[in-house]
Amino acid sequence: MRALMMVMVLLAFCTPVNATEQAFRVGDQGSEIAEIQGKLVLLGYDVMADGDFGPATVAAIKEFQKANGLQVNGLIGPATYAALLGRDMPDISRGVNYIARRIISSAMDYMGVPYVFGGTSPYGFDCSGYVQYVFAHAGISLPRTADVQYEEGTPVSTAELVPGDLVFFTTYTYGASHVGIYVGDGNFIHASSSRGVTISSLSEAYYSSRYIGARRIL
Repeated sequence: MRALMMVMVLLAFCTPVNATEQAFRVGDQGSEIAEIQGKLVLLGYDVMADGDFGPATVAAIKEFQKANGLQVNGLIGPATYAALLGRDMPDISRGVNYIARRIISSAMDYMGVPYVFGGTSPYGFDCSGYVQYVFAHAGISLPRTADVQYEEGTPVSTAELVPGDLVFFTTYTYGASHVGIYVGDGNFIHASSSRGVTISSLSEAYYSSRYIGARRIL
């Protein structure tokens, strides 16, 4: 319960740090999204111009990208933006903490989902399938397995951990075989083989003895 309360505090009070991400993606909102959606509507795509970048907008963008010979990824980057609106894409200023909040918020949506070896959906996750799924919903692509995820991003020490970092453990086999998402206050959220998606502490004897390092993706 304390871990859950700390996560909610983090989500409420993290302050942005300026960064630039050159793509509109799932979860973005505002007038720019509404303009993009309005253009899609005029082109005959099945989407509402409500200013909320959700699954219907992703589907419409993918159809538009496919029809125009663009990379089909559901993101509105410079090429897709120019093809759709006929002008250069503006800089998108947002915080790293904004993205971390979105990742943690999404991760929390699946609390209690059962563990399924090889699982990659809300019907059941394994550890790396869960991490990959959550990051994908924030528009960030990660490899499928924990050992390869451990090669992504940059290494960070335990003292440097911030919400959104990935934490890794050696469990059933040598090397990185378990992964979770750090949420702050020494806690991480992960798909546990015994409890499903849950929050655990890095200081728990089982995890502290198996911890091998962390990576910063954001």
